[in-house]
Amino acid sequence: MKRKILPQKFFTRPALQVARDLLGKFLIREFPSPGGVDAPRGRGGLKQIALMITEVEAYDGPRDKASHASRGETRRNAIMFGAGGYFYVYLCYGMYEMLNIVTGAKDYPAAILLRSAIINFPLIRGVDCRRGRTGCVTDNMVLDGPGKLTRFLKIDHSFNKKPADKSTSLWFEDRGVKIPDKMIRRAPRIGVAYAGPIWSKKKYRFFLTKT
Repeated sequence: MKRKILPQKFFTRPALQVARDLLGKFLIREFPSPGGVDAPRGRGGLKQIALMITEVEAYDGPRDKASHASRGETRRNAIMFGAGGYFYVYLCYGMYEMLNIVTGAKDYPAAILLRSAIINFPLIRGVDCRRGRTGCVTDNMVLDGPGKLTRFLKIDHSFNKKPADKSTSLWFEDRGVKIPDKMIRRAPRIGVAYAGPIWSKKKYRFFLTKT
């Protein structure tokens, strides 16, 4: 399986483009050995976990009423106003760390929330997902929520403002998975009723279907 780390230029594109293209890409987390997790060893004996991304939400620009950036730049959301390719991590409800990747050009605040991912891909019931076959997404193999994803990968606020590359021990890879258009759906984002009747209904959530 060929592996290619996604470069910063992948993320400096418009948020909606990046959101769609992240489906089928992999989020890689590297732990110092022993790392406290059951994971295969990668480079230098370090342990790695690879998750295939199955659901994301885009937050696009200062006019997006569902975005933290809609109220202007603050100490909390300042990283969103930088260039794409950096992580934005914040605490939600005082309990859940939310992992986002900043997108777009500097001074245009946008980011993508990682909502769901597959564990142990491609070893899912014998399905060769590398060929983009349907049936790749199975309920019992999915981290179906942004809080579950960050807990599983032991991601906390220390990743905030860090680049998505190996220096951070958290990065994205293209492993050659081709996602057919028929497997991709768009829908309104979850939990953004506060954004009002227009922005709460924007179909900025992208996810994979089972069929």
